[in-house]
Amino acid sequence: MRNASVVTEFILLGIPHTQDLETVLFVLFLTFYVFTLVGNLLILLAIASSARLHTPMYFFLCELSVCDIFFPSVSSPKMLFYLSGYSRAISYAGCVSQLFFYHFLGGTECFLYTVMAYDRFVAICHPLRYQVIMSPRVCAILASGTSFFGCVHATLLSTLTFQLPYCGPNEVDYFFCDIPVMLKLACADTAALEMVGFISVGLMPLSCFLLILASYSRIVYSILQIRSAQGQRHAFSTCSAHLTAILLFYMPVIFIYLRPTPSPWLDATVQVLNNLVTPMLNPLIYSLRNKEVKSSLRKVLHQLGFLPEQF
Repeated sequence: MRNASVVTEFILLGIPHTQDLETVLFVLFLTFYVFTLVGNLLILLAIASSARLHTPMYFFLCELSVCDIFFPSVSSPKMLFYLSGYSRAISYAGCVSQLFFYHFLGGTECFLYTVMAYDRFVAICHPLRYQVIMSPRVCAILASGTSFFGCVHATLLSTLTFQLPYCGPNEVDYFFCDIPVMLKLACADTAALEMVGFISVGLMPLSCFLLILASYSRIVYSILQIRSAQGQRHAFSTCSAHLTAILLFYMPVIFIYLRPTPSPWLDATVQVLNNLVTPMLNPLIYSLRNKEVKSSLRKVLHQLGFLPEQF
């Protein structure tokens, strides 16, 4: 990546209008971050330790948990570092890395939700062929594909952003390096890049969302053909967690990147929720409505000494 900049580091100003709240925010964000890491690690342990959960649906849930561990780790450690009173400076390379990995993991998660919707479509609409269609080889290809296309998406955006010259000022009016705030600091016309970024950031989630809608349209139609009410409830219950997670993922993305009139404070608040709260909630969403996951989690917590045997 060509570095045409004379700026060697940037200063992260943090969330707008939160001066004198550093201690409160540090405790709050650290709590979110720790619960996110612990919750997703427990999901990984629960799935790995139970042979009943070694199925395609839980394989993709493991990949989602891995993304949810690393996604908040892109911005949270640095944010916690400067909220605790240390330097707000971030190197040029560190800023590039933040932007790349944020969009790499975000893009990977976006494609992963689409793959998970396809998995539910096959399970409900073609149950007799499910094991054949969603074979281990196919699952591995789909999982690798989500990371590959996420990497392509992030490489395009980070290359376009940092091929611009940055000659000062170097104060980033945000809590991490993202495209909109970085373009404000560029010493060149960014109109074309803003359009490319808007199309890329908007088109990719929109395409995935339309594919998810197509999958769930077929799923709803198939569920309505089930004659027993119990069968319908069971089919809907296997999809409810995924649908909830999709809403939590897409709503902040739409709010931040596709609004015509940005608001720095509101955007930063929603971005924090997207970066920290959603990855923290995903383990709860996928475990509270799933008896097999809850049972496996209880066993893991008992083995770790956090639950009594009779619980």
